[in-house]
Amino acid sequence: MTGIRLRPGREVSVRLVKGERPAVCYPATVVADDGVHLVLRAAWAKPTATDFGVVRFEPGDVLTEHYWRDRWYSVKEVRDAAGTLKGWYCDVTRLPAVGPEGLVTEDLDLDLWLSADGGTVLRLDEDEFAASGLAERDPMAASRAERALDELEILARSGELTAMLSG
Repeated sequence: MTGIRLRPGREVSVRLVKGERPAVCYPATVVADDGVHLVLRAAWAKPTATDFGVVRFEPGDVLTEHYWRDRWYSVKEVRDAAGTLKGWYCDVTRLPAVGPEGLVTEDLDLDLWLSADGGTVLRLDEDEFAASGLAERDPMAASRAERALDELEILARSGELTAMLSG
């Protein structure tokens, strides 16, 4: 897969579209881009903490974000301000649109959490996904989203997810 590659060290914009909710936009720095796998680093974008139930994102947290141009998900490694690993938050998304200024991705409401010790793998927000109506509006996208969540869970439980991110 080819297309626009973003230069490491460059600041870009990330725009996360979430259905009818306002988009989340924030700056990130390009760590690497091989044309398929794009790695960005960003600070937690909100001035206040957000508790996701399984993890609390706080000001000072640093996210190393992994996007693939051929996968229906992204993975965010979450570390606190001191560098301690909290875990990996995985979003099921449509394929990202990567352009010269950054990327836009559509969150499909399915998420997965993998704890820092690898012992906890949780599927999240399946109720939000069902309520979103995606299965009725776009059955093919809903099917792809469900398969992406299944793939993420298999990768997380097998240890392949963390190996994939470090290699």
